[in-house]
Amino acid sequence: MAAVEVPIEKWTGKVHEVTLGGNGRKSVVVGGESTLPFLHFEGSLPRRPVIAIEVRDSEPKDWSPHLVDAWGDVLADPAAWAKKAMEYGADIIALSLRSAHPEEGNTGADEARKNVDKVLSAVDIPLIIYGPGVAEKDNEVLVAASDVAKGQRVALGNCEEKNHRTIAATCIADGHVAIGKTPIEINLAKQLNILLCDVGLSRDSILMDPTTGALGYGLEYTYSVMERLRLAALGGDAMTAMPMICTAGEESWRQKEAKFAEGMPEAWGDHLERALTWEEITAFSLFAAGADIMVVRHPGTVERMKAVIDRLMSESA
Repeated sequence: MAAVEVPIEKWTGKVHEVTLGGNGRKSVVVGGESTLPFLHFEGSLPRRPVIAIEVRDSEPKDWSPHLVDAWGDVLADPAAWAKKAMEYGADIIALSLRSAHPEEGNTGADEARKNVDKVLSAVDIPLIIYGPGVAEKDNEVLVAASDVAKGQRVALGNCEEKNHRTIAATCIADGHVAIGKTPIEINLAKQLNILLCDVGLSRDSILMDPTTGALGYGLEYTYSVMERLRLAALGGDAMTAMPMICTAGEESWRQKEAKFAEGMPEAWGDHLERALTWEEITAFSLFAAGADIMVVRHPGTVERMKAVIDRLMSESA
């Protein structure tokens, strides 16, 4: 009986490589793929996807009790929290300067400098630094954070159309990477990448955040947009070929299935297991869609994800 020939796509493009860290700090390189996720028989997958753990600059007041129990006292100290996250296997620390949000503390540049310096001193792995998600405050605290981290090649987010010039200029001046965040739409993601390149930011200094939907809350649509971005990149479109980052932890843990234990149907089962499963399925699905960096919250998720990544990155899997 004749052997069945497996059809193989011949891609012309590949994902740009982006480096975080260096200059005495451990470095992480993402990107470089020339095929779809985990299809070893079809092209090159030179690097495994990586996991970032979210750390906040102030103690979260609205997190699930399961997250609070998992982290304990370190939630009050971002440096201690970052150290613990590294012990749990984080490849990257995703420091959120949430205290700068006008409704949660309205701190400013000085507080941002202090906390970024503390975390940089506490760990030797790369950093992602997020602002509070309000454009004016993002500009204030991210510019300050960028100055403190100069030479450490951190990623700064979020960089959106309305503030892209400020964040791009900061990244160019201090040698950092911009996280371009757009609503879930392929053309908007591509357009922001074009805008960032037009103001002088190099392609190897851009990560894409296409906006993440959690399991049951837009995950399928997120998957389809990310898949189309990756297919366009592999087809040779250089403006869609930036590595992708997703915030599975933030999206998963704000949904009622993960966040709340009281008032839920008994058939939903154990709350902790359900919450972890919500984060894991969201993260695994987005890795399969092409994510290169996944930001999560619960340390228990990290071990499970790394075990699956080990298997999927084995060519014999």
